[in-house]
Amino acid sequence: MDKRQAIGSWLSGPRAAAEDAGVDFGYRGQQLGLPEEGPGSIARPGRRLGALAVDWGICVLIAYGLITDGYGQATSNWALLLFFLMSVLTVGTVGFTPGKRLFGLRVVVLETGDVNPLRALLRTALLCVAIPALIWDRDGRGLHDRLAHTVEVRI
Repeated sequence: MDKRQAIGSWLSGPRAAAEDAGVDFGYRGQQLGLPEEGPGSIARPGRRLGALAVDWGICVLIAYGLITDGYGQATSNWALLLFFLMSVLTVGTVGFTPGKRLFGLRVVVLETGDVNPLRALLRTALLCVAIPALIWDRDGRGLHDRLAHTVEVRI
């Protein structure tokens, strides 16, 4: 092996090195039985972050304009509470928040397809803690989705 190839495999990470060795990881969502592209496929991180930013922005604007009448620590706390309530109510009933709908995403349960309010409550509580959402599996699902047995898919 050339030194450049050894350095290249180190820089590209273990997944690329394993793929070069012939390991087939498949596509995101294949293990879950979801399609690779189009409706029903796993939502990509960019769309998920965009939807989260829109939802957080809505909650901050409501907290700033209607509750605290100024920006401070109280505004952030109220925004987090509003985000929690909005996510539980909207994901638990229709399967998406305003931001998710804008970006063409929906939260579903793999077995049934619909999210009940208890799963939405667990998922949102873990999302508000933030750490579980930063731990992803091979399919791109956060720990909050895995524990709630949900997946965020494209509409």
